[in-house]
Amino acid sequence: MKFETLAIHAGQEPDPNNGAVMMPVYFTSTYMQDGVAQPRQGYEYSRTQNPTRKALQDCLAALEGGTYGLAFASGLAATDTVLRLLNSDDHVLAGNDVYGGTFRLFDKVLRRFKLDFTFSDTTDPESVAEAMTPSTRLVWLETPTNPYLRITDIRAVAEIVHAHENRPLLVVDNTFATPYLQRPLELGADIVVHSMTKYLGGHSDVVGGAIIVKDKELAEKLAFLQNAVGAVPGPMDCFLVLRGIKTLPIRMDRHYENAIAIVELLEEHPRVEKIFYPFQDSHPQQKIARHQMKNGGGMISFIMKGGREAAIRVAEGTKIFTLAESLGGVESLIEVPAAMTHLSVAGSQLDVDPGLVRLSVGIENKDDLVEDIKQALDGA
Repeated sequence: MKFETLAIHAGQEPDPNNGAVMMPVYFTSTYMQDGVAQPRQGYEYSRTQNPTRKALQDCLAALEGGTYGLAFASGLAATDTVLRLLNSDDHVLAGNDVYGGTFRLFDKVLRRFKLDFTFSDTTDPESVAEAMTPSTRLVWLETPTNPYLRITDIRAVAEIVHAHENRPLLVVDNTFATPYLQRPLELGADIVVHSMTKYLGGHSDVVGGAIIVKDKELAEKLAFLQNAVGAVPGPMDCFLVLRGIKTLPIRMDRHYENAIAIVELLEEHPRVEKIFYPFQDSHPQQKIARHQMKNGGGMISFIMKGGREAAIRVAEGTKIFTLAESLGGVESLIEVPAAMTHLSVAGSQLDVDPGLVRLSVGIENKDDLVEDIKQALDGA
């Protein structure tokens, strides 16, 4: 089945009991067993498994071209679970432009458990090779990155990582691109991670995370951690993400259409100093982006002339774009990362330009969105 069909049907068959077309929400914590230690269809306790969650996990695996999917209570819960595959003194190489919450988890929490982290420019495969050490066990990529929308050649980095003596795991956070635009497992990644809160859910009404893999042994290790740690989503959260995924392809095409219109405005506006968008002609990794992504997505970042104060005036001056954190919903959002989503990286090597503005372009009428950004820029 093609992607659009999988998004609607993968992991979801009509209910065998009554023919319900939509996946039921199984509000239960436990399940009757047919005998002592004889769970029916493998269900015994909802932290371990739940039918609604299983449907979501199977759908996610199909969309990413994986074999096993695992759902979590948040994107950071999924990230934390991946890192629990490691042992103390293991080395992790991560990109030097990642989500602020990821940096906070790595630098402020997991370092206390004797994990070693290095942040490097993953857009340069040679930089990745140089930064790896004999104790490197995991390489963490975002592509496109948050918030600078830098692009890493996944296949090139995968070849370098897997040629290393330890064969570290290559993890790709695919939140910005979604499996509709980019399939990291097919490009050599071992693990794909998502914040389902964003484009997969798509309606700003649920928080969730996901891990998708192909390897059975790796999936079993992650499933053990999922159950042992217990950071799982509730059935209603799973239902909401499943519902959101059904329109993912249509939404992503509209996000892209609207984003391109705004990029064209930003390129011409005299108060904009620099634009970051993967499919923009001036983007340094545009060729790679066009090769491994279906389209450029709905995220745009730009730096204002006038720095922090100008960025704040733009963010506070929109009428349709809502000043808020998060991204990937049907509604358009605007924020200043240095003061909001990426405050945790302040003073580090991942420090964000205070004049940077990040847009999550929604699916409203593109003319309305362009006019809203124009009037905010003019007013700044």
